[in-house]
Amino acid sequence: MTADEPKAKLKGRVNHSVAFWCFNARGEQWSAEKVCSVTRDLGGKAVELIDPSEWHHLKKYDLVCGLAANGMPGAPFMRGFNNPQFHDEVITTTSKTIDQCADAKFPNVIAFTGYKWVNPDDPASGTIAPDDAFKSCVAGLKKLAPYAEKKGVTVCLEHLNTRDDTDPMKGHPGYGGDDLEFVASIVKAVGSPRVKLLFDFYHVQLMHGDLIRRVEQHKELIGHVHTAGAPGRGELDENQEINYPAVLRKLVSTGYTGFVGHEFIPTRDPLAGLKQAIETCDV
Repeated sequence: MTADEPKAKLKGRVNHSVAFWCFNARGEQWSAEKVCSVTRDLGGKAVELIDPSEWHHLKKYDLVCGLAANGMPGAPFMRGFNNPQFHDEVITTTSKTIDQCADAKFPNVIAFTGYKWVNPDDPASGTIAPDDAFKSCVAGLKKLAPYAEKKGVTVCLEHLNTRDDTDPMKGHPGYGGDDLEFVASIVKAVGSPRVKLLFDFYHVQLMHGDLIRRVEQHKELIGHVHTAGAPGRGELDENQEINYPAVLRKLVSTGYTGFVGHEFIPTRDPLAGLKQAIETCDV
């Protein structure tokens, strides 16, 4: 299939996106162009968490960046809004990404609470009190929100699991935003139409479960969605426990029109796994 040929026919109720890092850093390590080409071939509308230096591939295949990285160095989920010492850096890098997204007419940029330790690299440094973490997140996001509103870009704060310690990208022990209600309460307190919740079915399943009810509970806050098989963050197949057709039907019923980003780590043929994920979630 070439860039000029039509996409696969999907039902059109779910806007599929593909997380670049999953297919570039693991397995066959697809290039940016291949991720974009395959996404388009399978009927997807976006690739996400792909560096701006690769955005020209998105244009070639008539895609958008569904969710941009925030530009923080290293593991970006470690240094976030829960620690005031990182506010200036996080706000500066995220604002730069907001500018890039606004110029390209891309919708979202990711955000994180950060790790709960005073020094994110050292658990012995002490833990930030939950009340202080909450206040710091709200204060930092309130500083950023007016700029996001002005530029028309949504900042999506992600909830991550801390239970899986088998792989640095399957779970994040130490992350300060592992309770969905805590993260949702931050978004509510900021009170901006441009600060939303990143609802990741995989992470929510590992920490809480009860996915259908939680989608309903937080439907007004959800700005972006991620999928992956639970446990293990693998394919959306019969070897994992989330009933994706059911949870996607619920999501669609709420009126959600944002992107559903497929962010699983391939354990077999990545093309077959991605095709299965899109078909499974295309309700």
